[in-house]
Amino acid sequence: MTSTPVIELRGVRTDYGPVCIHDGLDLTVRRGETLALVGGSGSGKTTLLREMNLLMRPSAGNVAVFGVDVLSAAEDALTPLRRRIGVMFQHGALFSALTVKQNVAVPLQEHTDLPARLIDELALLKIALAGLAPGAASLYPRELSGGMSKRAAVARALALDPEILFLDEPTAGLDPVSAEAFDALIVQLKRSLDLTVVLVTHDLDTLWRVTDRVAFLAGKRVAACAPIAELPRHPHPEIQAYFTGPRGRAATTAGWTHT
Repeated sequence: MTSTPVIELRGVRTDYGPVCIHDGLDLTVRRGETLALVGGSGSGKTTLLREMNLLMRPSAGNVAVFGVDVLSAAEDALTPLRRRIGVMFQHGALFSALTVKQNVAVPLQEHTDLPARLIDELALLKIALAGLAPGAASLYPRELSGGMSKRAAVARALALDPEILFLDEPTAGLDPVSAEAFDALIVQLKRSLDLTVVLVTHDLDTLWRVTDRVAFLAGKRVAACAPIAELPRHPHPEIQAYFTGPRGRAATTAGWTHT
């Protein structure tokens, strides 16, 4: 991890009609780090993730991705940026009529002029990188377990060799063993591919296992952004409530044990 920013948000405001979700929000994502967005329900975590990965624009403020001012840039100027970003959507969002290999091939077909044979080979490589057996390539989404579906979605997110990987609730719905294995995959991919990872999660164990820093959203802003070990001592009342409840205390105790 370096101090070089890959994403910078300054004074971001987000409105849904008359409802203000973010107001004066500031956040920096450093190259090579794993940063988690957490907070209470309705704090705008997934919305912020979508603004950072160029799927939506805030109402006001400044968003820079790889040094490009997103809000003032023309739409065609954002296309090269999007090729440097991979997104694993919540619930996977795989195309149900396509096999795993075909799903992973879609970004390569849309954004490259590579021959079909090479696209197939690259798709199989990404499937292997995501920890799936070769036989999974020919399966349809309905034939996958929850953990396999999430890994297939990661394989597709890696198709274009992104520099930033966005993950929306990556371990939601997984049993504890599968969740821990998926966390290990995130750590492995970050190290081996030199990725910057930004994720939204409610999984306190994931926060301890994979993150370098955690940004806590409260009061329409980032109330704190720090390593997970520091947040249970933060005086903000919402942060205290989040980390000192029964589940928070259990994860914190386990986290301290691991460090």
